Amino acid sequence: KVEKATGVKRIYLAYGVLALIAVWLLIGYGAQLLCNFIGFLYPGYASFKAIESNKKDDDTQWLIYWVVYGTFAMSEMVTDIFLFWIPFYWFFKCLFLVWCMAPQEWNGSNTVYNKVIRPYLLRYEDKIDQSLGKAGRLGKEAMSEGSKLAGEAREAATKAAVDKVTGKDD
Repeated sequence: KVEKATGVKRIYLAYGVLALIAVWLLIGYGAQLLCNFIGFLYPGYASFKAIESNKKDDDTQWLIYWVVYGTFAMSEMVTDIFLFWIPFYWFFKCLFLVWCMAPQEWNGSNTVYNKVIRPYLLRYEDKIDQSLGKAGRLGKEAMSEGSKLAGEAREAATKAAVDKVTGKDD
């Protein structure tokens, strides 16, 4: 419909949209929002489709993407004070994310995961599991203690309210 309405071939319209996005990422206001939107929109929908399909391969592919994306986002939180100074950072980040979500076996997600993240996690897997187990136990203990204290506070408040109503608060 757009091709007929404008008289411009679809491929040229696609190039125009890509050029507009590239310019926006290079110099536009809101480049961070656009970049993160691109990094979430297609992968999020593709992940939904993968979950709904009967194939396991596409699930694994999108899990790898999200592991890489999460690792990148966490490292970005630590280094953002330096990344702010890199010219055209959002453009390059967007190129990286598009490479990560590319529908090829050699895409960025597989490359980064297999060459960087996976070897690191395999090396420290036992320590990570131990730390997570310890954190889980400490969390359960804290929740139990918090529940106990909340119960004691409830009982004290109830007793104080009853004493106030019955005049025993002297």
